[in-house]
Amino acid sequence: MIIVKSKRCKREKLQKEFPGAVIFDVTSKGAMCKLSPFYPHGDIPVPFSTVKSKSVEGIWQGLKVFENEGIDRKCFSNGTMKNLKRTCRVHGKCVGHRKGTRGKELLDYITARKEIYIPSYMWMLENKCAKTMEILKMLDGEERPVILLDYDTNEDVNDPTKPLSHASLIKAYVEGRMG
Repeated sequence: MIIVKSKRCKREKLQKEFPGAVIFDVTSKGAMCKLSPFYPHGDIPVPFSTVKSKSVEGIWQGLKVFENEGIDRKCFSNGTMKNLKRTCRVHGKCVGHRKGTRGKELLDYITARKEIYIPSYMWMLENKCAKTMEILKMLDGEERPVILLDYDTNEDVNDPTKPLSHASLIKAYVEGRMG
């Protein structure tokens, strides 16, 4: 059993609630940071494009389009895990995600999650994190729970009110519901 919990939860509380649980921090600052969308694995295909990105977050941020600014190809080459976020405070209202670097179509938030973010993240899990995913699958088959800590805990792809938890995508992958 895999459980997604907030990184802000105290470990002692989690261990009391889930005795014997194996706890993994999958955030960019955690021990399993290679599962973070910010991690610069490199050579991740940008959907609907011929270019590649260092990270999944680079793809997500790079294809964002704002009312005052288009896509930002520099995000694809950012391998620092820092300064990736592009916000409306700086660039104006986000109007969607470009469907590829040369595409004309703008995707709404939920469609972009389904056609850009999730496929990119799943590609990363399968091609850059295969050994880790095999270990998680093995642990999932054991009696004790596996807890994945993430900053965001929204597991509903169709809920636009909160950022999607990448830990929930790891969970879905391990449970055979994706990929």
